[in-house]
Amino acid sequence: MNAMRLAVSWLTVIPVPGPAKVDRGIAGHAITLAPLIGLALGAVVAGASWLLISAGSTPLLAGLLTVGLLALLTRGMHLDGLADTVDGLGSYGPPQRAREIMKSGGAGPFGVAALIFAIAIQSVAFAALAEQHRWLAIVLAVAMGRVAVVLACRTGIRAAPDAGFGALVAGTQPRAVALIWPALAVVTAAAAIPDNLWLGPVVVLAALALTVAITRHCVRRFEGLSGDILGTVVEITVSFGAVGFSLAL
Repeated sequence: MNAMRLAVSWLTVIPVPGPAKVDRGIAGHAITLAPLIGLALGAVVAGASWLLISAGSTPLLAGLLTVGLLALLTRGMHLDGLADTVDGLGSYGPPQRAREIMKSGGAGPFGVAALIFAIAIQSVAFAALAEQHRWLAIVLAVAMGRVAVVLACRTGIRAAPDAGFGALVAGTQPRAVALIWPALAVVTAAAAIPDNLWLGPVVVLAALALTVAITRHCVRRFEGLSGDILGTVVEITVSFGAVGFSLAL
């Protein structure tokens, strides 16, 4: 229960008090539960999209509003992590300088561009899914972002120097956990697009493979994992998944 409370307080805006003491054990269990939080967030987003469409909203407006709702429910921290990471990658400086840029608190041109693209891509993709009545696909796209977090924290991933959150969660996910959640996502994806059973699993596998590649590159570039990198893999995986699920192949 401590781990679930911590996962909710970390990953959502819901004011659930976390445990009095947080160590790597509890933090690791909270990350293991992250996909469940993703499912709940995805269900809220899909439900809001359905309500907006039913009330007469255009799909594009519904998509934009639901992306804003998702950002509100997560304090916008994943978008902030994406902007910081892209600014760090765009600096082309040594790892220490890149980490300083990521911690500066502001958003540079690379970060602003990344935010615009992420919000636009997710809005249009969610709109397409709503128009096709692929509600489960919306839920799964959001949940996949949290499965990506589990993969990014798998055994063997080290924390970046001076990374408080990264030090708590890096390397905490056993290989079995890092395999079970993606496997469940692949199986669920077959039902997300019932008229094209192979598309969903392929999208999940491609999105999570991209997650592994991005995590590996960022860990190498910044000398370890940080919370900003986790936010980045969430946003990229959600975007990739939503776009992939919206294709009519």
